[in-house]
Amino acid sequence: MNITFKDETFRDDYTFSNSEEQIKRFPFPFHEDSYMYSVNMEPHAAVRPGSVFENDFDVDEHYVSEMRDRAKVLDEDPLRCQSLPHMTLAGWDLLELIMTSKAKDYPHWFELHRDGKNWHWINHPLNIEQKFIFGDETTLPYGPLEYITRQTQGDFVLLDQREENLWLEAGMVTTQADWSLDFDIGMNFFEWHAPVPLAHEMGIFQRALKFLLNIQQGTPARRLNWTMTANPLLDTSPENYHKWGKQKLEVTRENVGNKMHLRVELQTFFRLPRSNALVFPIRCYLIKLEELVTIPKWGRRFHRVIRDLPEELATYKGFIDNRPKIVEYLSKYDDGQDTSLGIWPE
Repeated sequence: MNITFKDETFRDDYTFSNSEEQIKRFPFPFHEDSYMYSVNMEPHAAVRPGSVFENDFDVDEHYVSEMRDRAKVLDEDPLRCQSLPHMTLAGWDLLELIMTSKAKDYPHWFELHRDGKNWHWINHPLNIEQKFIFGDETTLPYGPLEYITRQTQGDFVLLDQREENLWLEAGMVTTQADWSLDFDIGMNFFEWHAPVPLAHEMGIFQRALKFLLNIQQGTPARRLNWTMTANPLLDTSPENYHKWGKQKLEVTRENVGNKMHLRVELQTFFRLPRSNALVFPIRCYLIKLEELVTIPKWGRRFHRVIRDLPEELATYKGFIDNRPKIVEYLSKYDDGQDTSLGIWPE
């Protein structure tokens, strides 16, 4: 896949957009014309060349601009990256996983040369070259977790496994859907997910935890999650709600197609070898409604999903009072025809 990295913004003037090719590879999250919570885990195996599922860590046309936006968030709030002292080894595990994966899957952009513990990393898109000693934090400009996630799209949460539970104890979180690493760090799996409506009563998180505790090294898993946001804003954190929350009140019938974005998270889970921690990458993809409806199947299906969504879920998914406008807009692209099962375009 030929990619030209775009120069775009996810704040202020919002110049973000998706190319035609990027739209086609968007991870549309609805397998059918309705939606309700489910564990919906599957093996994180390579499928469909060119899709976001082809490689362990997807690199796309937004890479350089997303990394620039991450640096701005960290300049404003360094606590978006934290690691409790006992999670340092897991940070090195993650650094190795990402570097080896990217060098294998994108050798024209990333190089990793290893001579014992002496490593040489080259990131061509970001013009980074670093020689360091694996395991020695003093040879990197940041700790291992922060160093590599400043160069990797998506958020990263490191989960320590003990007492038949998972504990959130390190992470890089700058593109989250309204939750806070600083607030949640140190919580267990159920405490972290406490705000989610309906899913607890359905036993979703009990089943998810049982699955995650049994993930083995070399057998990663994935799932898709979604929400809605006004404008292509990556940083929708509670800390900055005063900046982005009011933007949802600016949506009108005239601008809804351009302003409202489907925000999809590709969530993956990898068991790390030395620390036995679980890393939870959360990759955010954004698509405005005007772009989404260029795929006829998606326009039909998304109209039906949003129209029939239970009220509690609509509130949690970020609609506020905008659902009638969104449904009205999408209805113009629903001709009543049947849709095929699965997330891919016809």
